[in-house]
Amino acid sequence: MEFLHSIVQAHNVAISAGILLVAYVFIALEKIPKVTIALLGAAITIMLGLVSQTKALDGGLDPHYFINFVDFNVIFLLVSMMIIVSIATRSGMFNWVANELLKLTKGRPVGILFALGLFTAIASAFLDNVTTVILIMPVTFFIAKKLDINPIPFLLTEIFASNIGGTATLIGDPPNIIIGSAAGLSFMDFVIELTPIITVILAVVLCVLFLFFKKDLHTTPEKMAAVANLDNSKTITDFPLMIRSAIVLGLVILGFVLHDVTHIETCVTAMLGASFLLLFEKPKDILCDVEWNTIFFFIGLFIIIGGVEASGGIALMAKWILNVTDGSQNAAAMLILWASGFISGIIDNIPYTATMTPMLLEIRNVMGADYTLPLWWCLSLGACLGGNMTIIGAAANVIVSETSAHHGHPIQFMRFLKYGVFIMIISLALSSVYIWFRFLH
Repeated sequence: MEFLHSIVQAHNVAISAGILLVAYVFIALEKIPKVTIALLGAAITIMLGLVSQTKALDGGLDPHYFINFVDFNVIFLLVSMMIIVSIATRSGMFNWVANELLKLTKGRPVGILFALGLFTAIASAFLDNVTTVILIMPVTFFIAKKLDINPIPFLLTEIFASNIGGTATLIGDPPNIIIGSAAGLSFMDFVIELTPIITVILAVVLCVLFLFFKKDLHTTPEKMAAVANLDNSKTITDFPLMIRSAIVLGLVILGFVLHDVTHIETCVTAMLGASFLLLFEKPKDILCDVEWNTIFFFIGLFIIIGGVEASGGIALMAKWILNVTDGSQNAAAMLILWASGFISGIIDNIPYTATMTPMLLEIRNVMGADYTLPLWWCLSLGACLGGNMTIIGAAANVIVSETSAHHGHPIQFMRFLKYGVFIMIISLALSSVYIWFRFLH
C-alpha cells in the first residue's frame, strides 16, 4: 500500500483526471447506469487517497475530506423540489393548466404547437425538465389522436422548449443549480440575467419550428372542435391537495425571489416547503418518486471532481484556458459558451458543468469576480441550450424519444440531429449577441 500511495502522490493529477475521463466515456456510452459509474469512480478516488477518508488532520480539519467536495446546497435543493413537484402533480393541477391552455387554441394545430411549447418552457423554468415532459406527453398523444395528425412535431417542440425554458431560472435545470451554488448567484440573478434572452430565444425557436412543421399541421374543422371542447372538469383529482400544493409552490418561489432580502438559502426554503407538504402525506410513498439515481449520481460525481481539484488538476485547466485566450475576457466567454454547447450536446451536461464550475472558481481567484461573471452565464447558456443538439443531449430528450417509440412514432437520431443542430446554433448565436452587448462591449 505504501508503494501504491507513493505512485498516486507522484502522479495524482494524471490519475484523478484519468478517473474523470474514464467516467465520462462510460457515461456517454450508456452501457452501465451512470449512477453506478459515478459511485464506483468516487469509491476509487477515495480509496486511492486522492481525497481524504477522514475529517480530522493533525488536530484540525482536513480540507481534502471527501465530504467537503459534495455540494449539499445542490443535493437538498434537488431532493426538496422533487418532493414538492411529486406531491403537486398528484392533484392534477399541471394537467389542468395544460388543458385550459389547449382549449384556448380552439383546436388549431399551429396554435397547439405554440401552446405546448409555451407551457413546456414555462413549466420547465420551475419544475425539472423530465417531470415537465412526463406531464405533458399524455396530453400531447391524446390531442394528436383527436386531430389525427403526427405527434412528432409537437414532441420535438416540447423537447426544445423544455431545454430552453429550463435555462431561464436557478431551479430550471441541474447545471444552473450547480452554477448558482458555486458562484453564489441567487434566483433573481438568473431571472434578471437569463430570462430576457431565453424569452427571445424561445420566441425565435417556436417560429422556426412552425416553419419546419407547418406542412404537417393540418386537420379538419370537426376534429378541431373536439379539442376546443375538451372536458377539463375532472382533471383536478384532489382539490385540497391542489390548493395546498399551489400555495406552497408559490411561497417557495417567493422565498427564492426574496433571497437577497431574507438571506435564507434556496435549499432551506425548498426544504421548508417540502417538509410542510409531507405533513399531509405518507413520506414513504412520496420519497419513492424522488429520483435517487440522479441524487447519488451527483454525489459520486462531486467526489470524482473533488479528486481532480485536490490534486491541482482544476488549477491547471484554468491556467490553460487563460493561456489559450491570452487573458482575453471576450475570447474566454465565447470559448466557454460555444464549447459548452457542443460538448453538452454529446455528453451529459451535469458532469460537464460540475467539472467546469471549480475551474471557473479558479479563474475567479486569478482574474477576479468581474472578469468571471459573464463566464458563469456563458457556461449556463452553453450547457443548458447545448442539450438540444442530439437526442441524447438531455434526459428529457431520451424520455420523450423512448415514449414516442413506444407509441409507434420513433424519432430517429439523424432526424433529431437535423433539427437539433440548427436550433442549438440559433440559440447560441442569440446568446453570443446578448453576452457581448450585456457584458463585453
